Amino acid sequence: MRVAHLDCATGISGDMTLAALIDVGVDVDAIRAGIDSLGVEGVQLVVENVVKRGFRSTYVRVEHPEQHAHRHLSDVHAILDGADALSDPQRTLAKQVFHAVAVAEARVHGTTVEQVHFHEVGAVDSIVDIVGAAIGFDLLGADRVTCTPVPTGHGRIRIDHGVCSVPAPATAEILRGIPLEDVDVAAELTTPTGAAIVKTFVDSFGHLPGMAIESIGYGAGTMDLADRANVLRILVGTETADAETDHVVLVETNLDDVTGEVVGHAKQRLLAAGALDVFSTPVQMKKDRPGVVLSVIARPHEADRLEEIVFDETGTFGIRRHVVQRSKRTRAEHTVETAFGPVLGKLGRRGSGRTVFTPEFEACSQAAETHGVPLREVYRAAEASYLASPSEFEGAPPEPAGHSHDHGHSHDHTHDHGHSHDHGHDH
Repeated sequence: MRVAHLDCATGISGDMTLAALIDVGVDVDAIRAGIDSLGVEGVQLVVENVVKRGFRSTYVRVEHPEQHAHRHLSDVHAILDGADALSDPQRTLAKQVFHAVAVAEARVHGTTVEQVHFHEVGAVDSIVDIVGAAIGFDLLGADRVTCTPVPTGHGRIRIDHGVCSVPAPATAEILRGIPLEDVDVAAELTTPTGAAIVKTFVDSFGHLPGMAIESIGYGAGTMDLADRANVLRILVGTETADAETDHVVLVETNLDDVTGEVVGHAKQRLLAAGALDVFSTPVQMKKDRPGVVLSVIARPHEADRLEEIVFDETGTFGIRRHVVQRSKRTRAEHTVETAFGPVLGKLGRRGSGRTVFTPEFEACSQAAETHGVPLREVYRAAEASYLASPSEFEGAPPEPAGHSHDHGHSHDHTHDHGHSHDHGHDH
């Protein structure tokens, strides 16, 4: 499995991500072609080699004519839809990054995604960073993207709404459910754009996974830090260790004033939206009222979207979140032949232990309906077929990332590592 690992030692921003992708080997001409197709006149992507505290890295900046456009999400979508050099996956990924920022900004400012308008994230340089990152990750071809816990820095910064603490409000919203690291740097290390990139592209968080490294890229930020190199590192290679642990977000709420039909409907919506699992547990609540705990297990970058479904469907006034480590079997799809036709299932194995085979319910249900037999007979036939000719375990395919994981008044006001907050667009 091809893995890309983001080492965010000094945080992450849009320009650092784009620079690191170019440095790791993504075709810069393909990125430029996608940017040119946006139809924004006078835009030029400048790529340079720089040294940050003794380390060579790539630095990018976007040159463009002066402009003061404050764009809504619909305006950004129109630009992306008109870019004929973008593939459908690249266009979708870029929209997901913008959507992640829009959802956070809407929550911060008490408005809707449609009404939110961008400041810096809607500016040309930030659009270029996001589109370039979408092209870069698509061309990188990683089956899985991992990331270290994300440092935000500390202190205060000035944005369009005045002075605020680091992380900026939108950045903090985007990073909900994502593991953070305490790095003692009095500066804004992670920007809203960088946070949205993490939420959209990253599948799991932790230390560098077991892998045979093929290439390494360094993307430079604008700021020069006193005691460390301000660079984002991307390591790309082939995974060598079984992917048997990861981090997920447990979203929970207590309910004692909704019907069973509402709970059931919410479960179905959550599962259809990409939840890893949804379940309810009977509990006795205050004043001895019977109720249920509705629990949702989600990938970190999907937790915000699933949480909104819980709010919408249940009317709850509060939701708890926990980032938890999950141990799991490595899995792969496998089809067995039975008297009722082929039946799809999953192979699972942990370490060097015994491989188990579990038939898929939907496949068994369809076969049972087609042949007019009880469901349990199809299950038994599928399990017997596997036991008669067990398959060699070949490892797991990547789980779907469900890139959500990913606008207005965006506090990415030149947030990308040293950008002045006066619309200087200094990447």
